[in-house]
Amino acid sequence: MYLGKKVVVVLPAYNAAKTVERTYQEIPFDIVDEVVLVDDASRDETSAVARALGIRHVITHQKNRGYGGNQKTCYDTALGLGADVVVMLHPDYQYTPKLITAMVSIIAQDLYPVVFGSRILGGGALKGGMPLYKYISNRLLTLAQNLLMNEKLSEYHTGYRAFSRPVLQAVAYQKNSDNFIFDNQMIAQIFAKGFEIAEVTCPTKYFDEASSINLSNSIRYGWGVLGVSVKYFLAKRLGLFKWDILN
Repeated sequence: MYLGKKVVVVLPAYNAAKTVERTYQEIPFDIVDEVVLVDDASRDETSAVARALGIRHVITHQKNRGYGGNQKTCYDTALGLGADVVVMLHPDYQYTPKLITAMVSIIAQDLYPVVFGSRILGGGALKGGMPLYKYISNRLLTLAQNLLMNEKLSEYHTGYRAFSRPVLQAVAYQKNSDNFIFDNQMIAQIFAKGFEIAEVTCPTKYFDEASSINLSNSIRYGWGVLGVSVKYFLAKRLGLFKWDILN
């Protein structure tokens, strides 16, 4: 609990057996009430390792549902557990769990309803080993998305996010894609509903066991997230059509 609010950390996992323990051990359990790990049909022992660590809520998808599909199960489960604040943390140890307290405090004190851990603020991305082509792509995509969506985020592509319960109840995340553009569709939904997003500087680590998409998938991802922002521009800002995921 933090200021009387129940805090649930969700871990969308895929082949995270080598890193989930390091991630789990750094979670601040003085404020975190529950941890949910959703294993998206991993080819390794992710679920077994999670259970051995004592994680009470381990859900294993029998078929891979994709990154977005994994998050849908995460948020449904967290809300079902009565979470007031939900933190989505990748179990690949790319993001430090030590920021959970700061992110939760911003939401619990009603300062902002959503908090992102940004790798770009403070230069944490390059210091942590983000490949240069990914850094440049991140900056260009974020610039284009800010222009299209009339916002000022430093990064649209972080996998470290915290939400208040009302936000998750208000946005229709179940309508979103099951693949990697889920995150950006959710950002569009958050802004469309009038919620603000705070950002905190987040150090990051790139190493062999940390999950990462390859160049070809990165290119497809880039076009996909640009498509999300263009749709938002046409539907929300110009009102040319109704986009069902924003309703």
